[in-house]
Amino acid sequence: MPTLFITDRAGVEHRLEGAENDDLMHIVRDAGLPLQGECNGTLACATCHLIIAPDWFEKLPPAGPEEVDFLDYMSTVTPTSRLGCQLILTPALDGLRATIAEPD
Repeated sequence: MPTLFITDRAGVEHRLEGAENDDLMHIVRDAGLPLQGECNGTLACATCHLIIAPDWFEKLPPAGPEEVDFLDYMSTVTPTSRLGCQLILTPALDGLRATIAEPD
């Protein structure tokens, strides 16, 4: 199982393991961390906003137009922001680091 390192809003890093082909939103939320994912991954909100570590950001597939639209409306967006529901865990992402964004 690939491993993720997720930093919560208090600055505490959590080591999570996720099943291949699961999305990051479900992995983080199911671990009990404060990531809302109100739309449950249907790309109808942006409450699963993660800030990806810069050295990992370029390893991700590009955001689709709908994800970009949601991120464009957020005041807390950063150059490495992504929606966790749109990121599928693969072995290539083993060791990925991200931080749970502040709510918008």
